Amino acid sequence: MPDIRHDPTGEQFHLSSADGRVTAHLTQVGATIRGLTVDGVDLIAPYPQGMPAPAASGTVLVPWPNRVRDGKWSHNGTTYQLWITDPSVGGASHGLLRFMPYSVAEQSGDRLTLAATVFPQSGYPFQLDTTVTYALTADGIEVTHIIENVGTDAAPAALGTHPYFTLGDVPTADLVLTSPGAKMLVLDDALIPIDEVPVDAASDLRSGARLGDVSLNTCYTDIARDADGMMRHRLSAPDGRTVTIWQGPELDYVQVYTTDRYPNRELAVAIEPMSAVPDALNSGRGLRWLAPGETWTVSWGVSYSG
Repeated sequence: MPDIRHDPTGEQFHLSSADGRVTAHLTQVGATIRGLTVDGVDLIAPYPQGMPAPAASGTVLVPWPNRVRDGKWSHNGTTYQLWITDPSVGGASHGLLRFMPYSVAEQSGDRLTLAATVFPQSGYPFQLDTTVTYALTADGIEVTHIIENVGTDAAPAALGTHPYFTLGDVPTADLVLTSPGAKMLVLDDALIPIDEVPVDAASDLRSGARLGDVSLNTCYTDIARDADGMMRHRLSAPDGRTVTIWQGPELDYVQVYTTDRYPNRELAVAIEPMSAVPDALNSGRGLRWLAPGETWTVSWGVSYSG
């Protein structure tokens, strides 16, 4: 049995609603969402204790999601070199806090705020204070991210998160994913965008696609929002149960990733809300430049219908 006092994901946090219907499991390292249940139904794909978060599972991605080509970007005539954290494609992947411990800023039975600072370092000479608040709702969870530039210069910032979803014991292959993206980015061998095109038959999720019939590592753009301004993606089981992932303003992109390399699963799906596209430090698409003292807030969440 692994010693949970020394879990690679750090301290474990457990939230529960007053009526016990909704629970969440969160971790110190990467501020990950490791579990979410409503009425006993798992909505986040679990993984065994004693291992690091697999494939960035549930991790907060800041100050950029996805990848930076060759870990290199330029601004005002200066070229910056980030550490190469994805040697398979030679890029800097998923920001600077993925493997960093967060501290508890606030905690109650159904709410947790975790905080971490991005300090100036190789390739990113800026300082950001960040928090993520997980708050249980009647049918799921709402997640709020706040980034504050506490440095003396304007700082580039983008944000994403990397949860893997499930719907109880239904095989992922049998779930139908509906998502309103009309366009997608074309990626090169380094997983960096080189073009943007309308979705095709193999990637169009607007009318729903059974996940066992598609293979995706796709960033969707031109995503329709509902009348309330929210963007919604839905995973539906054959019995009619549904888990909905919603994105608030300024989270304008989503990465959908299917994989057969998630622990104890033949297939897993990550649905990743993002404020910017891959390689945003170079393209600028979705990148925010925060003035000294400026604060930026975005939110997303999950709801269940049984």
